[in-house]
Amino acid sequence: MNARLLLRQMFDAAIASAQPAVCIAPHLPSPPRGRMIVIGAGKASAAMARAVEEHWPDALSGLVVTRYGHAVPCKHIDIVEAGHPVADEAGLRAARRMLELVRNLNREDLVLCLISGGGSALLPLPLEGLSLADEQGLARALLKSGAGIGEMNCVRRHLSGIKGGRLAAACHPARVLTLLISDVPGDRLVDIASGPTVGDPTTCADALRIVRHHGLSLPEKALEILASGRGESVKPDDPRLAGASARIIAAPQMALEAAAQVARSAGITPYILGDALEGEAREVGKVLGGIALHVAQRRQPWPPPCVLLSGGETTVTVRGMGRGGRNVEFLLALALALQGRLGVDALPGDTDGVDGQEEVAGAYIGPDTLERAQALGLKAADMLADNDAHRLFEALGDSVVTGPTLTNVNDFRAILVR
Repeated sequence: MNARLLLRQMFDAAIASAQPAVCIAPHLPSPPRGRMIVIGAGKASAAMARAVEEHWPDALSGLVVTRYGHAVPCKHIDIVEAGHPVADEAGLRAARRMLELVRNLNREDLVLCLISGGGSALLPLPLEGLSLADEQGLARALLKSGAGIGEMNCVRRHLSGIKGGRLAAACHPARVLTLLISDVPGDRLVDIASGPTVGDPTTCADALRIVRHHGLSLPEKALEILASGRGESVKPDDPRLAGASARIIAAPQMALEAAAQVARSAGITPYILGDALEGEAREVGKVLGGIALHVAQRRQPWPPPCVLLSGGETTVTVRGMGRGGRNVEFLLALALALQGRLGVDALPGDTDGVDGQEEVAGAYIGPDTLERAQALGLKAADMLADNDAHRLFEALGDSVVTGPTLTNVNDFRAILVR
């Protein structure tokens, strides 16, 4: 058995299952009596827009914003590229244009909103009194803090002029249908791109507690906005959202099931441990390493050969100066937990093709990974402490590079026990 090839085939199947070309068409609505406006944001939004154009029978127009390098050509929908994971001026201009595009609509109009992971950074619009630089600083602080995605997006929603239901409220009285590709644990609508078109049950007080818990340094104006409640988001019972609905069209669980089918076809029994695993990446690596060792040594709770699949979004508290991402940090911790156990291989990757800020999706380990690293003079434990996993796997030639996948259903993890 070629373990590396099989793991890569499972990863590729997970990505393929979430391609907009596959999952958009069954969820398109009937044409409205009025105008059809398409808006959206996320790493998959441009590919989603193209799929809409290919299947839409009537006139349409619109604007979506995606990450640099993720654009695809569309005929009627304007595609804008912007910064991610830290917002930039292009994203700010796109957010302002989007709000203008949906103003002055009527009840006969339909707004089709295409949302995927990455939309939080791609649609920056600071509240009055804050600047783009403030929003960029917040993003950098959140990314280093170890905060979970739900916590990060709660803070973002309450300092934004477009997130937390505000975009849908601006579309009122037009009908709004949001199609989402989920990249968050539990598929919580309000956390996918910080929920620009769905009601938000969290409050400014919740956001302020998160800021204090993680010791985030925010501008005084941002703290005042949260403390005063001036940044309160649009709530689920707001009448402006009465005509808004949302559907998840692709999610981590669907991707894991596609990977599981590849394993079955190869005679390997798959076990899906969960699609919403969270926590510090290196701690999750230790835990799953312990489970894999128990399977290999005790044949419990399942006998080999089997593959342990999981999804979700771990976090990294950045303390070092290296090049890392949550998937490779998880993998290096896993390798250290396994200590070269024969017959255990693993491949985690971000389904959007970008782990951290590197154009690398993830990496692969086998039983000889630590031995090969040592032969190159690389100290795996020290590199993990320095958040430098990308450099280690790059040196070994074990990085997994997909290029832009044009979708995003969060992280994929596969541990093969033979």
